[in-house]
Amino acid sequence: MDETLRPLRILPQMSVYADKHNSLVTSLVVDRPDDPISYLIDRLQRNSVDVPRVMLLGPPAVGKHMLVRIKQKHTQMNTDLWSRLSSSSSVVVFSGEEAERRDVSAELLVQLVQQRLKKTDCLHGGWVLEGITQTRLQVLLLQRAGIIPEHVVMLEAPDDVLLERSRGRLVDPLTGDIYHKTFIWPPDDTTAQRLERGRGLSEEQLLAELQRYRCEVTGLRSAYQHVLKIINGDQPHADVYHQVLAFVQTRRYSRTPRILLLGPPGSGKSLQARLLSEKYKMVDVCCGQLLRSVAADGSGLGSEVQPYLDDGRPVPDTLVLRVLEERLSQVDCSCRGWILHGFPCDLQQAKSLQESQHQPNRVFLLEVTDEVCLERITLRATDPVSGERSVLQFSQFLDQNRPVR
Repeated sequence: MDETLRPLRILPQMSVYADKHNSLVTSLVVDRPDDPISYLIDRLQRNSVDVPRVMLLGPPAVGKHMLVRIKQKHTQMNTDLWSRLSSSSSVVVFSGEEAERRDVSAELLVQLVQQRLKKTDCLHGGWVLEGITQTRLQVLLLQRAGIIPEHVVMLEAPDDVLLERSRGRLVDPLTGDIYHKTFIWPPDDTTAQRLERGRGLSEEQLLAELQRYRCEVTGLRSAYQHVLKIINGDQPHADVYHQVLAFVQTRRYSRTPRILLLGPPGSGKSLQARLLSEKYKMVDVCCGQLLRSVAADGSGLGSEVQPYLDDGRPVPDTLVLRVLEERLSQVDCSCRGWILHGFPCDLQQAKSLQESQHQPNRVFLLEVTDEVCLERITLRATDPVSGERSVLQFSQFLDQNRPVR
């Protein structure tokens, strides 16, 4: 067969390796280092290949800059991750509001950000972008330049709250910390005496900026919908800080799903597997059905399975694992992922599966009382045409309560 036409076979080990190093390719595409080989070697040698990439969005005066500075105010909340974000990480503070006032074009803004993020501290420690994107055009240009955040936090607050914050905004010229004459007052008189009126927009300018932001916010949400967290900014800064920190601590991985469903007979494993398979296009692998299918196809492996099924004896674990190994190694399972149920049924089988090349990366245990399981199994019926199983009582309930059209 022509090598160019030969079907691509993805080795089972690739999915396990991809789970462990899934961020390497992403980082390589996003960071675009001048020396990719040295960059990858350095990343692999580090204890953690994940670096934070966070973007803060929100209208003027909502508290974006305060989140960047708040670590100095709440040292008791200085977790390892936030320490990386606020010290090791490079916090790029170049706001969209400043860009607009300086007549900086969207293209130039993206170039400035791109140049900054290519520096070593950002590549190794991560970054936080504060208020960089104010329009969907800026978002698209950032994405085209490969600047893609892992977490996007959007702060929201009513306009009257934002106006009040803008009126009472005070700045410490020595440290750059932001205070407010009503909401945030410095703890010592020395700091209070040197506070100055914060340079900012007039009330008319702020209202205009808010109106423009409201026109763009839908596009911003749409662009980052898969990594977006909307947080109410009209609450104490410490509470906002906790919510942002909890969100940033979560990690999103684009992994091929390898799901294992466990549970007693009648717990609904087959139904949930079918629903998940239909929704997410994964391969539904029912161990019992797979054994019967292999026995019926007349293959060498099937001829070994058939005698056990004919006699009603359990198929040996080694033989079951060989059948599963062959099925889960196929291209559809490697590319789309799989959802397995009906195996393992005991601890030894679970250990054998874990030692194979097809370890699940998600395991769900369905818990149901014995009474419910017995009732479901007793009333279980199978459609001879489709092969789908259902509980008579539940099916009758659906038929009796079906909406009249």
